[in-house]
Amino acid sequence: MTGVTRPSPPRLGSAPTAADLDPAERLTIEQLRALQWERLQWTLRYAYDNVPHYAAKFTAAGVRPEDCRTPADFRKFPYTTKEDLRQTYPFGMFAVPGDQVRRVHASSGTTGAPTVVGYTETDLDNWATLVARSIRAAGGRPGHKVHVAYGYGLFTGGLGAHYGAEKLGCTVIPASGGMTSRQVRLITDLRPEIIMVTPSYMLTLLDEFDRQGIDPATSSLRIGIFGAEPWTEEMRTEIERRCDIHAVDIYGLSEVMGPGVAQECVETKDGLHIW
Repeated sequence: MTGVTRPSPPRLGSAPTAADLDPAERLTIEQLRALQWERLQWTLRYAYDNVPHYAAKFTAAGVRPEDCRTPADFRKFPYTTKEDLRQTYPFGMFAVPGDQVRRVHASSGTTGAPTVVGYTETDLDNWATLVARSIRAAGGRPGHKVHVAYGYGLFTGGLGAHYGAEKLGCTVIPASGGMTSRQVRLITDLRPEIIMVTPSYMLTLLDEFDRQGIDPATSSLRIGIFGAEPWTEEMRTEIERRCDIHAVDIYGLSEVMGPGVAQECVETKDGLHIW
C-alpha cells in the first residue's frame, strides 16, 4: 500500500505523544523479544497442563513444554487448527473451569460446527485494552463519540468494538447493524467522530446519505475503522473521497480474540501493527 496517493482530511486530531503511550508500546526490540519468549514458554506449559487436547497433540508430536528451549525449537510444536476447535466443540479447548468464563462468542458455523471461544474476566479486560489501543492508533481519542455499526451478539465485532471504545474513554453509540436509514439519522443527529463498521456496509451508508440528500462529506465523521471482511485500496479511496474521512483497517478473528488483534496506523496506512 506504500506510495498510494490518498486524500488527507485536515480534521484529524494530533498524533499520540510519548505521554499517550503505555509501557508496552515503549519497549525496545530486545525487551519485546524477551517478553514474547517468556509468554510463549508460559503458554505452552499452561496449555499442556490445562487442555487435554493440547497434551495429546504434544505427546503425538513427541514434545513437552520444557523442550522449547530456543525459538528454533518452537517449530517442533503442533499448530492449532480450526479442525481442533470443531473436534472439541463446544468447550473442549477451554483452559479454565466453567465458573471462570464470563462470556462466550461463536462463529456462524456455516462451514461446519461453530467454533466456540470463551473469555475470562482478564481476557475481556485484555481484549478491551487492545481494541482501545487500536482505536487510538486510528486517531481516536478519549471524548470522541464512536458509532459502532458492527453486529452485536455471538459475532465478536460489536461487543469487541464497544468495550474497547469505552476503555479508551470514548462515548459509544451501539447502533449495531441494519436499519440503514436510522443509522444515517443517528450519525447526523448525534455527530460521532468515529465509525466502526464493515467497509461494504459503509458504502451502503454513503449511498443512504445520498438518497436522503445529505452530502456524507459534511458529516461529523473523521475516522472509519473497517474490518470483519477483506477490502481493497479502491474501496478505501472511494470511502475517503466520498466521506472525507481517514479509512483504516482493523483485523481480528474470534479464535484469537476478536477485533483488535492488529490495527492499521492512521499516520501511514501501509499495513497492520500486530498487537
